[in-house]
Amino acid sequence: MDRRPALAAERRRDRSVTAPDEKAEAAALCRRLVRAAGTAALATAEKDRDAWPYASLVLVATDHAARPLLLLSDLADHTKNLAQDGRVSLLFDGTAGLADPLAGARAALQGRARKLETDAEVAPARRRFLARHAGAEGYADFGDFSFYRVAPERFHLVAGFGRIHRIDANTVLFDTAGTEVLAEREQDIVEHMNEDHADAIDLYAEKAAPGAGAGWRMIGIDPEGADLSRDGRFLRIPFAKIAADSQTARVELVRLAKQARGQGST
Repeated sequence: MDRRPALAAERRRDRSVTAPDEKAEAAALCRRLVRAAGTAALATAEKDRDAWPYASLVLVATDHAARPLLLLSDLADHTKNLAQDGRVSLLFDGTAGLADPLAGARAALQGRARKLETDAEVAPARRRFLARHAGAEGYADFGDFSFYRVAPERFHLVAGFGRIHRIDANTVLFDTAGTEVLAEREQDIVEHMNEDHADAIDLYAEKAAPGAGAGWRMIGIDPEGADLSRDGRFLRIPFAKIAADSQTARVELVRLAKQARGQGST
């Protein structure tokens, strides 16, 4: 297939200013890609080599605002690079399983990474990260490992051929004001769902990805949706309405279960 016409259109549409609706859709897609990711490619400015770009693969999670969370060793080259220059780029790849990956969506984030120092910052980041990457619990408390949070400044989204957007991070990040109660109750909700409603979780997974099978676990919940995991695979389950607290989250989870059972949307 000759892709030259599509590539030409893609180049023509590489611009910062788009129609408001299109820009909002692009920002929402960026946020979904970031929230759904388990890994990302991290680019840093290489220490002692005149800031040459250095790319590495990292595990990633997000906080409720959709800011990336990283667990990095002081011994790693990328962490040494961050010590002198906190600017980073993270590539989030949503093309897995596509016959033509270049037709899929991917988002490159540019921002600044900062080591989390206080218990108030580390504790929620640790919970969110280890819920997503349980295997990291074996080394998360080693003396040379620390949690980092990336403050995005801009995104470059390629949503397929001819769909390229440069987006300010403020339009991508989720405003968590008024949703603090849900963040406080997140661990309780997740534990309750896994212990008492494993069947509903499998229903969510099957609805989101037909043929997903059983044995899924909920690993996180935020105002926009829930995250599921099984054998290193992640699924994002979006809510139809923003859940600011545990009660509204419960309403959404019940609605999703009914919908998955074919009992309607309410």
